[in-house]
Amino acid sequence: MWYFSWILGTGLACCFAILNAMWLELEDSNNESSNKEPI
Repeated sequence: MWYFSWILGTGLACCFAILNAMWLELEDSNNESSNKEPI
């Protein structure tokens, strides 16, 4: 049953990476829109 824990761990790691990338893009777009200063 080692393969079950291996697949579960790999899936959780992939989900964490995807959610982390989505959060990073959201934060980046929020910072970009709030830092627009008139020249």
